Amino acid sequence: EAIKLASARGISMLEASRSDLDRLTDDAIHQGIALQIPPYDYADPRDLLEFAADRGEAPLIVALDGITDPRNLGAIVRSVAAFGGHGVIIPERRAASMTAAAWKTSAGAASRIKVAQVVNLARAIDELKKQGVFVVGLDMDGDVDLPELTFSSDPLCIVVGSEGKGLSRLIADKCDQIVSIPIAATTESLNAGIAAAVSLYEVARARRG
Repeated sequence: EAIKLASARGISMLEASRSDLDRLTDDAIHQGIALQIPPYDYADPRDLLEFAADRGEAPLIVALDGITDPRNLGAIVRSVAAFGGHGVIIPERRAASMTAAAWKTSAGAASRIKVAQVVNLARAIDELKKQGVFVVGLDMDGDVDLPELTFSSDPLCIVVGSEGKGLSRLIADKCDQIVSIPIAATTESLNAGIAAAVSLYEVARARRG
């Protein structure tokens, strides 16, 4: 069926050995077929604001400070789509990018949610703040608990720190507020993707309310 679809769409096909497919897909699960596509087309942070404006909604953006696991990136993209967000911002260096693994984990959400890649995340946050976007960072030692967040209905950017180190000091200093998610004392912390999902749900709930 895949071969028939490719042929009908005029897509060139090449027969390859399993070892060649393993190499081309970086040992990903390919089930004997792979599709070569152009590199991911990253957006500009301004595109995310325009997307929100086109929908007549207050921007809801997630920025990732050093997330290195592409599966976490994909999961966060999926959560942004699920809870009415308008995009994700990632740094260009020392961070996960929109690879095949990230795309797969997003379960199709990557085709609907824009991901912007920036050279300097701190500068991008400054630009968002100039556009009237409030920036809150997630951290266990936050100033307020997530349910008490007062910025939910305003233009908002939620910053999620890296899997191991959390928010960097530079990015934390840029945030208007540091927010923590209340969890049981027996749990050390939440996975970055889960923390983003919980935060997005709470903001979406507050906006509906």
